[in-house]
Amino acid sequence: MEAGVPYSDAELRDIEACLMSTAVFERVSLYRESDALIIDVVELDTRPGRLSGALFYDSQDDVTARLSYERENLFPGVYGALEVSFNPEIKRLDGRLIWDDALGEGLDFGLSVYGEHLEYDDRSYAQKSIQIEPQLAWRPDDGIRIEVGMGVRQYRMEGVEPDASPLLIDEAISLGEVTAPYLRFGLQLNNLDGDEAVRMGYEASLQQFFWNLGTDDVLSETRVSGRVYVPLQPRTRLVLGLRGGAVLGMDGNSPRAVDRFFPGGEAFRGFAPRGLGPQDGDDVLGGDYYLVGSVELQRQFELEHGPNFLAGIFADVGTSWGLDDDRDGLIDDGWHRRSSLGVSLTFDVADIPVSLYVAHPIEREAGDESQTFGLSVSARF
Repeated sequence: MEAGVPYSDAELRDIEACLMSTAVFERVSLYRESDALIIDVVELDTRPGRLSGALFYDSQDDVTARLSYERENLFPGVYGALEVSFNPEIKRLDGRLIWDDALGEGLDFGLSVYGEHLEYDDRSYAQKSIQIEPQLAWRPDDGIRIEVGMGVRQYRMEGVEPDASPLLIDEAISLGEVTAPYLRFGLQLNNLDGDEAVRMGYEASLQQFFWNLGTDDVLSETRVSGRVYVPLQPRTRLVLGLRGGAVLGMDGNSPRAVDRFFPGGEAFRGFAPRGLGPQDGDDVLGGDYYLVGSVELQRQFELEHGPNFLAGIFADVGTSWGLDDDRDGLIDDGWHRRSSLGVSLTFDVADIPVSLYVAHPIEREAGDESQTFGLSVSARF
């Protein structure tokens, strides 16, 4: 291109095509503005990607190894990611491909694959599932994402111990192995600003599933979560959180343990993972519904000779309740409020994030399993 040359529209289009052929740009646009020629380009992110391994420890799942890979432009215009997590009780695989703006500005296409095998030593059964889901996502605004997905899931409940609750034994037999399509609708709102320690704003998520379509076991599952960060004064904020869920049979059918909710651990501090809700003997059965709210006052501290840290004092309250089959009233599945109080601390040690809390149940039911201390450490390599 030469200065002072009056290029025609056809010549400008040819130059655009030439620039695009370099495979360096995602978009190229040439246009005139007064006496100037504007060249507007968007470069492709050609980073080679990132492969990382990590060891996580938390008091909920113990030590978990994680291997992850992600890459922009895995294929032209396609983001790809794969994550594998495993320990003796947990095996998970989560992969996804995302075509940004595949169907127009702000309209993405994606494909996700998710599988897990859970065999917790505090449960009388194991569960396996795998699902694949093509999805569309619309981003009408930077802080709004609307998703629609239709996929196929295969899942089953297995390895039920002979002395398990009769309800669990019956549920495993009646479920067998189900392979069926499902629908998912999602809404995400986010206007967060700042990193973890100084974050302000809000985030919210709504997920609606219709599982096992075309079978006699159609289920409706709703999951909601939200968090609001309210500034009170410099380095001090109030954090309000809410999460909940409901699962219902759509045609007189009943959810099973692999469908129900088990709050606890990080989701309800002061109580062990899978440590509260309707119970039959030693078996926690989960609930068709759960609701947990939290209030936490946090303050950031900056030390002159030491790590900065975020400290908080919190209260959690909620429960899990509801069973379609309470064995003729032998199982108490009513609403019984639980609550806890505690303190939290988050900091880095040699660039390794550490998060811990100490919590004590204030309201609890007989048979609930408490967890006073929670710790999460992540080391990447």
